[in-house]
Amino acid sequence: MRAAAGVGLYFTGNGAVFAALLPWYPLLVDRLGLSSWQFGLVVACFAGGSLLSSVLPAALIARFGAHRVVIVGTVMLGVAASATAWSVNGVMMAICLLLLGCCDAIVDVAQNVVGISVQERAGRTILSSMHALWSLGGLLSGAAATAAASSGADMRAWLGLIGVAAVVITIVGRRLIGDYASPRRVADSDAAPVGRGGDGAVGRSKRMVLWAALPLAIVAICGAAVEDIANNWAGLAAVEFAGVPAASAGIAFSIVIGSQCLGRFSGDVLVTRFGAGRIARLGGGLIAVGGVGIIAAQEPVLLLVSMGALGFGSATLVPGALGAAARLPGVGRAGGVTLVNWLMRVGYLGTSPLVGVVATGAGLRWGLGILVLVGLLTVVFANRLDVRRT
Repeated sequence: MRAAAGVGLYFTGNGAVFAALLPWYPLLVDRLGLSSWQFGLVVACFAGGSLLSSVLPAALIARFGAHRVVIVGTVMLGVAASATAWSVNGVMMAICLLLLGCCDAIVDVAQNVVGISVQERAGRTILSSMHALWSLGGLLSGAAATAAASSGADMRAWLGLIGVAAVVITIVGRRLIGDYASPRRVADSDAAPVGRGGDGAVGRSKRMVLWAALPLAIVAICGAAVEDIANNWAGLAAVEFAGVPAASAGIAFSIVIGSQCLGRFSGDVLVTRFGAGRIARLGGGLIAVGGVGIIAAQEPVLLLVSMGALGFGSATLVPGALGAAARLPGVGRAGGVTLVNWLMRVGYLGTSPLVGVVATGAGLRWGLGILVLVGLLTVVFANRLDVRRT
């Protein structure tokens, strides 16, 4: 299906931009002289920037349409990622990541609204596969960036090249989608007020929607926390735990994203067969086991196998939560996805600072122990992914 392929290109381009930056983190840490807690605070600015987006995604989609938001947002992502390579201190790097996070949150909601619109018109589950293509874009981009870093390539030129490529991929995706789905019309028709009538009734209705969205956000936070830890700490863990050279540390991130990609490509079939909640519970168990393996790892094999368990276990969590958010009663697709997406980003804002603080005081192994808690929380709340619109 051309439209599904086009949406897949949206996700692929989005995944490629940020992943191109991550393998350079160990080199940036060395160049800028950042400690563990400083690095944790700096990379948390990505999540902080996403919080600044607030209600912007739904408003921009209603005003300009989801397709335009995706394309312009991708341009801004490329600019922000490229600017990070020019950082001369931690403050400049933090500002670049702040802008990167804000743009990423906006593009993320817009491309998911497009994907959900195409999915509903097609009458079959495709969202997990779309997120798999995000993982694939990240995997290929991360692997290429790792090779570039290992060969001594110029970071600034590399990130600029990836930014341009992502914009081209996104434009091609827009042409493939054509008029198959109109996310702007979908957003306008479904973004009805949460409540009508008196202020008291509206307030109660909003609270009901928030309580319904909260468990979905917790599951999404768990999935995003795994990605955040893989983004920011997998490379450092590979260096510290397994003695991997800093220039090759991106292999750990690539393992997480690669296994996540495999899990997402198989996710649509598994969710259709067994249900989103059951698959998410299984994923939570894998995350917990993977966390234990990372804590215990003394050599590369156990560490990388555990990283693979994290990626596969987290595969369906975010797409499952966002798909369920689009079916929340009383809000439209854009509104539901924006709400859960924003809550998700609020929740994992503290992930990297928490890991950094614990790592500074007790060591990185203890800091990464948060992964076990993430897995257990997923198991507890996974059944809420089976929500149906009423």
